[in-house]
Amino acid sequence: MKRADIIHLKTKEGENITGEEYNFYPRPQLARDSFFSLNGKWNLYVSDTEKYEILVPYPPESILSGVGKVFDDGTKLIYTKKFTLPEGFLRDRVILNLGAVDQIATVYINGNLVGEHVGGYNAFCFDITEYLDSENEIKVEVTDTLNGYVLPYGKQTLKRGGMWYTRVSGIWQSVWLESVPSEYIKSLKIDVGLDFAKIKFEGVIDGTVTVLTPEGEIKFPIENGVCDIKIDNPKNWTPTEPYLYYFKAQAGNDLIKSYFALRTLEIKTIDTCPRLCLNGKPFFFHALLDQGYFSDGIYTPASPSLYKGDIVKMKELGFNTLRKHIKVEPEWFYYDCDRLGMVVFQDMVNNGKYSFFRDTALPTIGFKNISERFMKRTKEQKIAFERAMAETVNQLYNHPCVCYYTIFNEGWGQFESERMYKALRELDSSRFIDTNSGWFGKHTSDVCSLHVYFKKFKIKKSNLPIVLSEFGGYSYKVEGHVANTKNTYGYKKFSEQSEFENALIALYENEIIPSIKKGLCASVYTQLSDVEDETNGLLTYDREILKVSKEKMLDLASKLTIEEQQ
Repeated sequence: MKRADIIHLKTKEGENITGEEYNFYPRPQLARDSFFSLNGKWNLYVSDTEKYEILVPYPPESILSGVGKVFDDGTKLIYTKKFTLPEGFLRDRVILNLGAVDQIATVYINGNLVGEHVGGYNAFCFDITEYLDSENEIKVEVTDTLNGYVLPYGKQTLKRGGMWYTRVSGIWQSVWLESVPSEYIKSLKIDVGLDFAKIKFEGVIDGTVTVLTPEGEIKFPIENGVCDIKIDNPKNWTPTEPYLYYFKAQAGNDLIKSYFALRTLEIKTIDTCPRLCLNGKPFFFHALLDQGYFSDGIYTPASPSLYKGDIVKMKELGFNTLRKHIKVEPEWFYYDCDRLGMVVFQDMVNNGKYSFFRDTALPTIGFKNISERFMKRTKEQKIAFERAMAETVNQLYNHPCVCYYTIFNEGWGQFESERMYKALRELDSSRFIDTNSGWFGKHTSDVCSLHVYFKKFKIKKSNLPIVLSEFGGYSYKVEGHVANTKNTYGYKKFSEQSEFENALIALYENEIIPSIKKGLCASVYTQLSDVEDETNGLLTYDREILKVSKEKMLDLASKLTIEEQQ
């Protein structure tokens, strides 16, 4: 089954794929010199008679994979690849890392079962040392099914269209090996303040951390698996000055490279308004919804440079925040946000069945107090969501750009909101939590989170910081740069660029700017780029055309500060 109604737009980066685009160490917060990529050409078996050559890490539904086909729900995909380790690569142990595989992955080395992972968005790894030989074969069996909507699936759907997009399956992030000593640093957990960092190490007890500061290198001891770091004359992380403290950690025979940033997040009442504060000061989060879809790679951009491209282009328009919408990206995206200075509002990936009537139609006309008793979720769905949430927080915990979590979006998969807020707060007490983005929000949350598309936004008094977590969605199609010439999805449609731009700026000037002094703390415009039928992006789906003027958007952004409104 092909995406017959979709024109296969390519990004510039996708025009000349070499297969080497992802052959680099993909985990910048726990990096080693040891690296052997398994990306590139694999065999993909769909049945006894259906065989393809696929380019990993692009999902098979994408044109960049070389397959470009959507398979039936529940189809078993079998990936195989032969490899030989380079001479001198093997130390004591070899770890196989898989960035993300959608959804249920069973992994074999030389016919031996090494492990299984359930869930399509988070990284996992296995120690494969005992299964290796002089020549080796890896096999990854993958089953991806939306039946029952048990596992998190985001915007994927069996029948794409409108605000629902082409599904992906199989391997969609890097596969790679590293060799480590018998005792090695398995993970880091970094907690920070304005002038300190506390790093907890899993797998080792003693060692040394060497931090690079503006004054030079400073060494700190690892004792009982913990390193306490105090920084004199600290440089704090902000979107305008995203300073990172890079460091090396030596523990026995293991050496890793990483980084941290110094910043705090808290809520303060300032001039009677509760405010979201960065480093103790009220900060207005000028944000865009970011779906993380690409015209030729779907979930996986042709090159990781496209992550940087999106971030830089949006910063050049004055935006300082991206709401990563119902998707978890590979860690390189968050590293780019860390080093380039882009705040991330991170959504958890929803599961559970979506109901247009209950989750969209009724709230849009004002019925926003629907009890969770009418949002029936199975025990399996609840367990799967909570497991994925914990994996997401664990994976992103150390990234300073991640400042805000959204648990549930517009009721999709919503259940036991009070308990889930407490569960997330136990996992991470350092970030803002939006329990129910949009509506159905009569539950414990750090913010009052609203979606407004079809009427004028009028701010009301709240004892919580007010976040307009979705608005806008204006549509303008750029000829030659749309994925679907027949169908158009957006909340207000324009045929001319000037009309689109003027309406967008007027929306901010008439509704957003006046609301800041009344307590608005963040606004999230829909959206960064077009996606399939949706043409409501500031960028076209192929990232070729910017639909707005940089100068006008920067002038607008200069007015979107709390200081400007006081």
